[in-house]
Amino acid sequence: MKNVIVGIGEALWDVLPNGKKIGGAPANFAYIVSQLGLESVAISALGNDELGQELRENLDRKHLKYILPAVAYPTGTVEVQLNEEGIPCYDIKENVAWDNIPFTDDLEHIASHAMAVCFGSLAQRSPVSRDTINRFLDAVPDEEGRYKIFDINLRQHFYNREIIHESAMRCNVLKINDEELVEIGKIFGWPELSMKETCLKLLADYNLKILILTCGVNGSYVFEKESVSFVPTPRVEVADTVGAGDSFTAAFVAAMLKGMPVKQAHQLAVDVSAFVCTQHGAMPVLPEQLKSLCR
Repeated sequence: MKNVIVGIGEALWDVLPNGKKIGGAPANFAYIVSQLGLESVAISALGNDELGQELRENLDRKHLKYILPAVAYPTGTVEVQLNEEGIPCYDIKENVAWDNIPFTDDLEHIASHAMAVCFGSLAQRSPVSRDTINRFLDAVPDEEGRYKIFDINLRQHFYNREIIHESAMRCNVLKINDEELVEIGKIFGWPELSMKETCLKLLADYNLKILILTCGVNGSYVFEKESVSFVPTPRVEVADTVGAGDSFTAAFVAAMLKGMPVKQAHQLAVDVSAFVCTQHGAMPVLPEQLKSLCR
């Protein structure tokens, strides 16, 4: 795989009120990237069980490439409850396959050819997967035009200051939402800073190329060292917001890799994320109108 875009971390089933759907940020990210005309791969681990086999079969039907070795732990599941606005609340099961992603020669080879890799904090809750993710990131060349995206995804109690700091040190793009930004301010001892000040401090302290801040219905921002882009959130009829953030990240990265200016990439990310919110689950088929914008 050359010039591949990678999502690495959790692969699981989101068990929603209307049934189970494939979940996990890496697969969500990789699937949206693949629909926008770039080669992508999801990297995680599954159990040697019926749920694991079913997940692979579903990804095969979606024509998504993956590296999902079977390990001696059950395939991950997440119980998802939705409130009246379609906002999800997660109960993430522990001691599962994606807590135990092995680092292999294949992963090292893919990392050496990766143009972008997206990772989060959740899959780093266990030492095994944290080590694999860090080794993968370290094997991705630090070259202009390559992106290491830390889509922070703070979930339940599965994060700490060390994981956030080490991940921010390894990334050049940080994506965070407004609630997570408040939590980061508390963790790092910056409660007196405004949202903008916190974003600019993170941008400077970690020498980031880009910081993306999403604020739900209140729009989103893309901070660079010398400029800020703002795009309002479209009003849509929300089915659920599962995977909306992953699709935003995927569309933004795909657009940047195809040479779009930041503002145009930002707009595409907003439009793709808004569409995903109108669908059930995190991996809908994108309409041709959106796909064509990234060609």
